Amino acid sequence: MFTRKTISFLKELNQNNNKIWFDKNRQRYEDEVRTPALDYIESMDQHIAKISPHFVVSPKKVGGSLMRVHKDIRFSKDKTPYKTNIGIQFRHARGKDVHAPGFYLHIEPGDVFLAAGIWRPESNTLRNVRTLMDEYPKEWKKITKKLTGTNDFNFGGESLKRPPKGFDADHPLINDLKRKDFIAAQNLKISTVYAKDFSKQTARLFKTVSPLVKFICDADDLPF
Repeated sequence: MFTRKTISFLKELNQNNNKIWFDKNRQRYEDEVRTPALDYIESMDQHIAKISPHFVVSPKKVGGSLMRVHKDIRFSKDKTPYKTNIGIQFRHARGKDVHAPGFYLHIEPGDVFLAAGIWRPESNTLRNVRTLMDEYPKEWKKITKKLTGTNDFNFGGESLKRPPKGFDADHPLINDLKRKDFIAAQNLKISTVYAKDFSKQTARLFKTVSPLVKFICDADDLPF
């Protein structure tokens, strides 16, 4: 699937992020980036289904699990038109966009990682996750301790500066309750991307982090 040509193309795109260059190299993008990414997505179908049947694995060129290469530059100071990474998300079937619970793979020269959870959830979902954490603190601590301990995951994303409404500053889970995102990620070596068993390796890590995703789904009454 992914090869060194994939990373080489992304490096060149970073140095030539303009429509003229991309149009000249469009076939390379198809052969070295999009096709390997779609092959990877297809290979993950059964792996994700074993974790949960409620997450979408779609190897479509447009509108599937592969995020589009074109950037939304309407509100960005950076007007370069193309993303210089591969983003793949297996989101919950009831999710409408990237803000749904899901599993994510990011491939970029110098920055390869795997993550799961939820990014910038809607206010109702955010409140529901915080409420479930407050009601079941032992379960939440068990999940986070296991992920950040022997499994080498780290929690990322942004947090509030002050406690969220309804929670005291001295709450034992206040640092987690302040989170705007509930995402656990693990960095991967670039050589991992070229491995023949890359699908199995990422599937194993997605399985490891799946209790976090289940907790989020439970909070929002989503099937897992």
